[in-house]
Amino acid sequence: MCGIAGTASTGRADPRLIRRMCDAMVHRGPDGSGFHDGEHAALGMRRLAIIDVAGGDQPVYNEDGTVAAVFNGEIYNFGALREDLIRRGHRFTTSGDSECLVHLYEEYGDDLVHRLRGMFAFAIWDGGRGRLLLARDRVGKKPLYYRANGTSLTFGSELKTLMQDPGIPREVDPVALHHYLTYQYVPAPWSIYSEVRKLPPGHLLVWRDGAFDVRRYWRLDFTPRQVSGEEEAAERLRELLLEATRIRMTSERPLGAFLSGGIDSSAVVAAMAMESSAPVKTFSIGFDERRFDERQYARMVAERYGTDHHELVVSPSVLDVLPTLAWHYDEPFADSSAIPSFYVARMGREHVTVVLNGDGGDECFGGYRRYVAMMRTGRVAVPAALRPSLGRFGTLLTARSSSRTHLRRAGRVLELLGQPAPRRYARLMSYFTPEQKFELYTDALRERLAGIDSYRLMDDAFAASRAGSDIGRIMDVDVNTYLPGDLLVKMDIATMANSLEARSPFLDHHLMEWAAGLPAGMKIRSGTTKYLLKKAVAEWLPPELIARPKMGFGVPLAAWLRTELYELSWDVLTDRTATSRGLFRPEVVRGLLRQHRAGSDHSARIWALIQFELWHRTFADGGPLRAPETVPVGGPECQPT
Repeated sequence: MCGIAGTASTGRADPRLIRRMCDAMVHRGPDGSGFHDGEHAALGMRRLAIIDVAGGDQPVYNEDGTVAAVFNGEIYNFGALREDLIRRGHRFTTSGDSECLVHLYEEYGDDLVHRLRGMFAFAIWDGGRGRLLLARDRVGKKPLYYRANGTSLTFGSELKTLMQDPGIPREVDPVALHHYLTYQYVPAPWSIYSEVRKLPPGHLLVWRDGAFDVRRYWRLDFTPRQVSGEEEAAERLRELLLEATRIRMTSERPLGAFLSGGIDSSAVVAAMAMESSAPVKTFSIGFDERRFDERQYARMVAERYGTDHHELVVSPSVLDVLPTLAWHYDEPFADSSAIPSFYVARMGREHVTVVLNGDGGDECFGGYRRYVAMMRTGRVAVPAALRPSLGRFGTLLTARSSSRTHLRRAGRVLELLGQPAPRRYARLMSYFTPEQKFELYTDALRERLAGIDSYRLMDDAFAASRAGSDIGRIMDVDVNTYLPGDLLVKMDIATMANSLEARSPFLDHHLMEWAAGLPAGMKIRSGTTKYLLKKAVAEWLPPELIARPKMGFGVPLAAWLRTELYELSWDVLTDRTATSRGLFRPEVVRGLLRQHRAGSDHSARIWALIQFELWHRTFADGGPLRAPETVPVGGPECQPT
């Protein structure tokens, strides 16, 4: 893994001491992360070499060595920034993007973040002022953890880096666990550890003399604006996507793309083909179960643009990779599509060092079917007095019906109708409902979490939105919750674990800001998702792909947990190690496993419990932190096609 790490302590260091500490005191572990004990301040970095491969070592310094920086990510507009800084009298010793940070800080202070176009987590130590600045990119593509104890602040882009410090306890934060079971990830600012926090996306942290302050510097504005017409908007979308793709194709290393067969990744591949003189290398994952297999659509795009196309089939025999995933994700993470993401990244790394993907297209242009569900249920007027009973009846109906049946769908609709909009959306995004969690918890855990409501996160996110429509508010909520907490974590970890860098043209902040202000009717119209995006790229893609319903990057988890993964789930969740934690009631866990095998669908909840238990055994049980052996592509669980 590539990342940043450091510790700052009270007191002011001589700039020369800081330079020596930056150069000499970083310990790099086998995973590439850095950690050290800093008497005053120290910064460390190991970064995947993409730009300025020969001279891109870090830390970087200003001319007199009083300002030092470490950086994870890419700054796509560094060429223009560099030229401007040279005109202003700054002297560079490298030709990469990292060194821009120290000179931008000298010119603009903390406001340097507004001039960056890219993905980043960085730390800047100002030796003259004894001041540390941490920053995370606007959307949250790169992670940043920290722990402050009143006299020092320790930070890193990997949680395992911080946990090398014996002074940081490995105590699980029960509130973080509570939120994880609801959303399948630990949302910022929490981390799974009680004394460690995440810096949220679009935020700065300033530390000095033992005190720190966190503040937001960017938020996507969904305030609607006037648009001249559909044709003009479609043309502007194509221009923005082509430009966002073009700047992300700058690399001194081989470059390719993940191609799922969906509209977003297909549009990015089309844009890459238009901007490249050589065939684009593309990588796709498939499954033996046809309902989850999109390879035929990926092949249509690959054939249309003559890409150098590679495929891999993932089967349920994934036991060997689960410890590897637990190790790399640092926290419990229950999005099961992390499995194919990891394998497609590993396959891609055999051929390239940089990949582009379609992440963000759904959030920018309204691609999820749940948006349509929210629109339709929002049109039904339900008296407030009837909502609780309607919701309870829906929950009961859902629990007693089989997966993918009309009764199950009717129960879900009634559940939604029984809630106001923020709670309705929280229900849609829930893996464990509040009722299911409190049934699962032991009496001791239930008592500790009394009064903690995970759905308040959705209430707050809806309340903070300035969007002018229900759809705009829902998309705003996703940009601030699901996108950085789930999707971007999944992609960043899957690619970085394989020394591969992922870039997302749809998450270019210029494109996002333009898309956020589009009228709701240009995103979803008459039940059609991504209306404007489909119109804009219709001339780029096969019509069969434009017309087909969204599939999503899922895995046949429910079937796997009834067959090949059943023994794993039973062993991991019911053995003495798991039941001795005093967190979950063993009889409830066993009931979930038995009911699922009998036909009910508890796959997402079981998977969340498995991932928590595997994480706990890897990191929190007190043993040494060691990376497991990795699984090669083409092993027993994958077959190239």
